[in-house]
Amino acid sequence: MADIRPYTIAIEDSLIEDLKLRLSLTKFPDELEGAGWDMGAPLADVERLVKHWQGSYDWRAAERELNKLPQFVTDIQCDGFEPLAVHFVHMRSKVEGAIPLLFIHGWPGHFQEAAKILGPLVEGGDGLERPAFDVVVPSLPNFGFSAGTKKRGFAIEQYAETVNKLMLKLGYEEYVTQGGDWGTIISRALAHLYPQHCRATHLNFEYANPPSWLRNPVLAARHALTPYSAREQAGLQRSRWFREEGSGYGAEQSTRPQTLGYGLADSPAALLAWIYEKLRDWTDAYPWTDDEVCTWVSIYWFSTAGPAASVRIYYEMAHNVDGRPGKMDRHRMREYTPGVKLGFSKFPMDLNVAPGTWLRTLGEVVFEREHENGGHFAAWERPDELVADLREMYGKGGGAFGLVGGLTGYSS
Repeated sequence: MADIRPYTIAIEDSLIEDLKLRLSLTKFPDELEGAGWDMGAPLADVERLVKHWQGSYDWRAAERELNKLPQFVTDIQCDGFEPLAVHFVHMRSKVEGAIPLLFIHGWPGHFQEAAKILGPLVEGGDGLERPAFDVVVPSLPNFGFSAGTKKRGFAIEQYAETVNKLMLKLGYEEYVTQGGDWGTIISRALAHLYPQHCRATHLNFEYANPPSWLRNPVLAARHALTPYSAREQAGLQRSRWFREEGSGYGAEQSTRPQTLGYGLADSPAALLAWIYEKLRDWTDAYPWTDDEVCTWVSIYWFSTAGPAASVRIYYEMAHNVDGRPGKMDRHRMREYTPGVKLGFSKFPMDLNVAPGTWLRTLGEVVFEREHENGGHFAAWERPDELVADLREMYGKGGGAFGLVGGLTGYSS
C-alpha cells in the first residue's frame, strides 16, 4: 500500500547535543540517611545513570540496533480525531498460515519490549506443535515514534480503534493479541468492540474483579468455597503492596498529567528517575544494564509526541466514565467477553496477581500458566517463557489452536 511507508529512526544531532547539555546541568536533590528504594529511586543510582547517559552511552549504537527491526509508518484516523502517523514494527513469517499477532505495549514500555520475542515467534518451530506468527508491534499514539493527538478524549476505545484499523490495513481480518499493562486493557477493549476481528487475547497482566453472586454465581460459589493457595495469597499480597506503596505515579498521571509533563519534557534526569523506578520495582530482580535503561528512557525522550504525551492515557481512562454506549471504562473492561478466547501467563512479581476464579469472570480461559519468576515486563524479562506459552496456546492441542491463520494479501 502506498501510504504504508518504511521508517528509519534518525534522531537529529542537535537533539542529542541538547540532551547531553541538559544532563550536564542536572541539579540533584539531597537524600536522607538510610533512604532506600521505598522512598523512590536512590540518589546514587540516578547520579550514575545520568553520568552514563551524558558521557559514555552511545545513542547512535542503540539506534542502529533498533533499526534492524522492520519498521513502518502509516496514517490512521479515529472517528472524531485527526489522522495520526502510527509507527509500527511488522515482521512477517516465511511459514505459510502464520498467525497474525498484535503485540500491544504499555507504560512505561514501548515497541522495543517485543524485540526479544520477535525472532522466535516469526520463525516458529516444528509446524503445528510450535506455530509461527506474523507479528505487528505498534507504537501506540502518544508513544515512541507515533504521532500524538492534540485533542482531548483520546481514550481506550480510540487506542483500540487505532490498532484494529492498523491490523485491517495490513490485511489481517482476524488476529490475536498479546499484552500486559495497557496492552491488557486495550486487548480487553478489542474483545468488547471488535470480537469479529480480535479472536483471542494472551495476557500477562491480570486485570479482573472477584466473581460476584449476581453476574458470576457459579464462580462466586467456587470462590467462596475454595481457599486461596499459597501462591494466590502471595499474589494478593503483591497486589496490595502495589496499591498501597507503588501506585502514586498513577494517581498523578490520572489527575494532573499536564503538571507532571513540565518535568518530564524539560528534565531528562526527572524522566529517567520517573521511569527507572518502575523498571526496577516492577520486575523480578531483572539485571538492568545502564545501557538498557538509557535506551529505554531515550525512546521516551526522543519520542515524536514528547514524553509528557505518554502519561495522558491515564487521565483519559480515569475520566472516560460518562456512560455513553461504546465507552470503555474500568468497569466495562472487566466484563465477560463471549467468543474471544483468553490465555494468561502469570508472573509472581507483576502488579496485579489475581486468583484463577477472578480471571474466569472475563471470558473463556483456554490457557493458564503460572511461572516461578518474572514481573511486569514479561516479553523483556522472560521472553523464552512467553514464547513457549504462546506456542502452546495456539499450537496443536492448545485451547486456541486453529482459531486464526493467514492474511488477505498485504505485503510489506
